[in-house]
Amino acid sequence: MTTKHSLQITGMKCASCVARIEKTLTDIPGVQQANVNFATKMATITTNTSVTEQTLIDAITKIGYQASNVHTHAHDHLHHHDEQPETQHYHQLLVKTFVAGTIGILLMIMAMLNWMPDLFSYHGHLLNLGLLALSLVILIYAGRHFYIGSWQALKARTANMDTLIALGTGIAWLYSAFVIFFPIYFPTMAQHIYLESALIITALVDLGAALEMRARRNTSLAIKQLMNLQPKMARLIKNNSESDVPVETLQIGDLIRVRPGEQIPIDGEITEGKSYIDESMLTGESMPVEKMVGDQVIGATLNKSGSFIVKINHTGTETVLAKIIELVQQAQNTKPKLARLADQVAAIFVPTVVIISIITAIVWYFFGPTPPIAYMLVTSMAVLVIACPCALGLAIPISVMVGVGKAASNGILIRQADALQQASTLTTIVLDKTGTITIGKPTVTGVYAINGDDEKNVLTIAASLEINSEHPLATAITASAKQKQCELLPVIDFQAIEGQGVTGMINNKVAYLGNQQFMLSKNIIIDAQISQSILQKHPSETGIYVAIDNKLIGLITLADAIKPEALAAIKRLKDMHIKVVMLTGDHHAVADAIAKQVGVNDFIAEVLPQDKAAKIMALRNKGEKVGMVGDGINDAPALASADVGFAIGTGTDIAIESAGITLMSGSLHGVADAIQLSKQTVRNMKQNLFGAFIYNIIGIPIAAGVLYPFIGLLLNPMIAAAAMALSSVTVVSNANRLRGFKVRGGY
Repeated sequence: MTTKHSLQITGMKCASCVARIEKTLTDIPGVQQANVNFATKMATITTNTSVTEQTLIDAITKIGYQASNVHTHAHDHLHHHDEQPETQHYHQLLVKTFVAGTIGILLMIMAMLNWMPDLFSYHGHLLNLGLLALSLVILIYAGRHFYIGSWQALKARTANMDTLIALGTGIAWLYSAFVIFFPIYFPTMAQHIYLESALIITALVDLGAALEMRARRNTSLAIKQLMNLQPKMARLIKNNSESDVPVETLQIGDLIRVRPGEQIPIDGEITEGKSYIDESMLTGESMPVEKMVGDQVIGATLNKSGSFIVKINHTGTETVLAKIIELVQQAQNTKPKLARLADQVAAIFVPTVVIISIITAIVWYFFGPTPPIAYMLVTSMAVLVIACPCALGLAIPISVMVGVGKAASNGILIRQADALQQASTLTTIVLDKTGTITIGKPTVTGVYAINGDDEKNVLTIAASLEINSEHPLATAITASAKQKQCELLPVIDFQAIEGQGVTGMINNKVAYLGNQQFMLSKNIIIDAQISQSILQKHPSETGIYVAIDNKLIGLITLADAIKPEALAAIKRLKDMHIKVVMLTGDHHAVADAIAKQVGVNDFIAEVLPQDKAAKIMALRNKGEKVGMVGDGINDAPALASADVGFAIGTGTDIAIESAGITLMSGSLHGVADAIQLSKQTVRNMKQNLFGAFIYNIIGIPIAAGVLYPFIGLLLNPMIAAAAMALSSVTVVSNANRLRGFKVRGGY
C-alpha cells in the first residue's frame, strides 16, 4: 500500500531548490516519488506506509528549508483560506525596496556629480565610514533573507538564487569597504565605491519578488473562486422550525430549505419542490437544469426559481466542490514531461553560474584593461545578478497552475499535468456511443396508431401498464405520457414476462405491451408491412407493440437519443483536423445510422466492453495519438489504454481514476474545449521555457563582457539586477495571459 503526503515548503528561492528537495526526498528509503512545485511551494510525496510524515519534514529541514503539513482536503481550505501573511510579506518587500532604492539612488547621484567624500581626507574618511555603516544596516534590513538563505544553502553544501544575490551584493560591499579602509593599495582608477550598486541591486531584487508575488496571486484565482463558492450559512429545518446555521455544522440526513436566488449550501437530494438550477460555476454550462423530487443537487450551484427542500447526503471532504478543489490542487502540483528539461538544467544552474562568474573574474583580471580589479568586479558581479533560476523554475509550473485552474472554471477537471500536455498532441478521438454521443437512456421517439386507433390512447395504455416498472424502457414511456398529459388508467392482474413484455386488465380488457416475440406468443397478428416500414426508416430505434384483446393498436419506437450538441461538437473536432471514431457494441446497421446522424465517418461496431481497450491499442500501434471518451465506468480499461482518457462526468461522480480528464458537464464540447486549452497551455509553457533559457543564454555572456572587445559594451550590475527581476515577472505575466483565453472563442 502507498500513502500520499502533501507538505507546504518555505524557503525555496529558485528551481535549484526544487531539484535539491526532490533528490533529498527520493533518497529516503520507502519514498517512491516526490514532486516539488516551485509555483505553489508544495511537495507531493508518494511513500509506502512505513515512511512517516515527520521523517519527510525532518529531511527537508536538515537541508535548510522548512516544511509543514498541509490539509489537502479542500474542506479545510474552504473555511480557512487566509491571504494575510502573503499580503504582509508583499508590503514588507515594497518598504524594503523603497528604503534600499532611495539611499542607493542618492549615492548614485552623488557619484555621478562627484559629490562623494574624499577617500584621503580625515572628514571624507569619516563620512565614507558612515556611508559604509549605513549601507550595511540597509543591506541587513532589505537583503537579510538573501544572506540567511545563502548561509543555509552553504551549510547544506548547495547553492541557490540567494547565493548569487548574496555573493553579488556582498562582494560589492566588501570591495567598497577595502577601498575605504585601504585606498592607497588600489590604483587611482580602481578607487571606486560600489555601495550604490549593492543597495540598488538589493532594491531591484526585492521589487522583482514583490511584482512576481503580485502577478502570482492571479494564477491561483480560479482555485480561490472555487473556494469562495460555498455559502457560509444554510437554512436548517428541525422540529418544524427553520433557522440559519453554519454550513460546517450540517450532518448527513439533515433537511435544509433553499429559496429562490440562493446558492445550494451542500450536496443532497430534493425531497420536496422543484426548480431550475444554474450549475455553470461547476460544469461550465450556462443553461439552467430542471431539478425535481429525487434529483441530486450540488453544493455551491445557484437556485434560479422555485423553493425546495434538500436532504443532505454528503458533507465536508465528500462534497463535489471539495473533491473538485482537491483534484485541481493535486493537478497543479504535478509536472508534465516538458518540465523535466527545466529540472535537469536547474539542478546544475547555480553552481554553473558561480563557476562562470569566477572564470569571468580571472579572465578580466589577467587579460582586461586597466584597472583590472574594477573590471573584474563589475563583470563577475553582473554575471551573478543577471542569472535567473527563478524564471527557469517558474516557466512550466506557473503555466500548469493557470491552465488547470482555467480548465476547472470551464467544467474540465484535469488529474495530471501530463494529460494537459498530451491532449495537445491528439490525432484521433474515439467516442463511446452510449452515454457519450447519446444521452445514455432511452426516450420515446414516436407513437404510431394502427387499425384506426388514437396515438394518445396507445401511449396511455402503454404508460398505464408500465407505471410500476423500473425498466429503462418503462421509465421512458411513462415520462413521455406525463409530458403529453395522459391520464393513466387503473390496471389489475398485472403480469410481467421477463425479456418479452407485460400484460394486465384495463377497462375489463386484456392489454399487452411487448416485443414482436411476445405478440406472436399471444397470437396477435402484426401487420409486417406497416411495422417494418416504420422501423426501416429508423434503424437505430427499438419498436414496442401495444395490443388490446388480441388486436394490435399501435407501435411505440424508442431510442437512446443523441445529445443535442453532439453534431456541432464532432464538427469542431474535425475542423481541428482530428479524426473522430465511434466505438459501440451495437449492430453494424444501428451504428451506421447513429454515425451518419452525427457526422462520424469511421466507426467500430459490435465491440464487447472487454475488447474496447484492444481497439484503442490497435489505433495507437498505427502511430495515432488517441484520446478515448467514455463514461469512466464501463469504459475504464479503454480510458486507461488511451494516450488521454476523457471521462464524461455526471456532475456528481468526479473522481474517475481511469481518466486523465473529467468533463463535468457531460457535453462533448468539453473534449474540444480541453484540447484547445491544452494547445494554448503547452504553447504558453514553451514560450516561458524559451524565454527563460534564451534570457540566461544571452544575458550571462553579455554580463561577462563578451561584447566589450567588439563594441565596448559592459553591463552595469544594476541593469543586470533589473533584468533579472523582470524576467520572473515576465514569465508569470505571460502565464496569466491564459486566464483571458476563452474556450470556443480564443482570446
